[in-house]
Amino acid sequence: MSEQRRASEEAREIRRFWGRLGLPGLIDVHTHFMPERVLHKVWDYFDTNGPLIGGMQWPITYRKEEVERAALLRDFGVRAFTSMLYPHKPGMARWLNGWAADFARRTPDCLHTATLYPEPDVESYVREAVEAGARVFKAHVQVGAYDPADERLDPAWGVLAEAGTPVVIHCGSGPAPGKHTGPEPVARVLARHPKLRLIVAHMGMPEYDEFLGLAERYHQVRLDTTMAFTDFTEDFMPYPRRALPRFAALGDRILFGSDFPNIPYPYLHQLQALERLGLGDEWLRAVCHDNAAGLFTL
Repeated sequence: MSEQRRASEEAREIRRFWGRLGLPGLIDVHTHFMPERVLHKVWDYFDTNGPLIGGMQWPITYRKEEVERAALLRDFGVRAFTSMLYPHKPGMARWLNGWAADFARRTPDCLHTATLYPEPDVESYVREAVEAGARVFKAHVQVGAYDPADERLDPAWGVLAEAGTPVVIHCGSGPAPGKHTGPEPVARVLARHPKLRLIVAHMGMPEYDEFLGLAERYHQVRLDTTMAFTDFTEDFMPYPRRALPRFAALGDRILFGSDFPNIPYPYLHQLQALERLGLGDEWLRAVCHDNAAGLFTL
């Protein structure tokens, strides 16, 4: 089967998925768009099975040009998506934010995304991004190798909490632990900023129970489904079935995320993985669209 035909069939199946639920489409809070040379370096890292991905084989399923990737999400019926990007050193975040603002201007269905890093001017450029219309931030504790409770970030968290701007934060210790990953540093941030709208990426993999606990304690904490429950992830960091009742009870604060394009399986599989949990159509409608639509006023 040709790649074009395979993509067309996948798009048709994805549209059938959300159409059956009576939805106008999907909202994906965890997709990656970044400057092409940066994204290609990320792909190179995956290709070499680097330590941050646990040394695993991780083929990139949607290794396409930027315009093609955005068009593919539209073919899938994704109404809104993000441009998750992240710095790994000082002086990089402001530049990335400039790129992301331009990307949002030329890509109306992308939620204007920004990022941050613990450095002297972080409060300044976070405030600038919020005032420029950033609707979501990305923080990557593992790649950035920083403590989210670093005092330099405290004013920036305050700005974001006051503005009500959600932050997708990769803070779990999967697929490989970092120096500052895990629930404890995030708990310290939330103790100072309990109204901060954190969206814990990957369900907090593999500290699923602990991050569920933070969501139960802090009403503004949400979890995204990125890569959770898929066959790929279940093989090495399975979701504990004992936690499913607690997970289901938080159905109004679970958001669909995919990690597109950097996933080692078809996009459709993430949706099928959620469906096979057996939590019902109402739950799927909330997770795949309505929760994010409410959060971002879409």
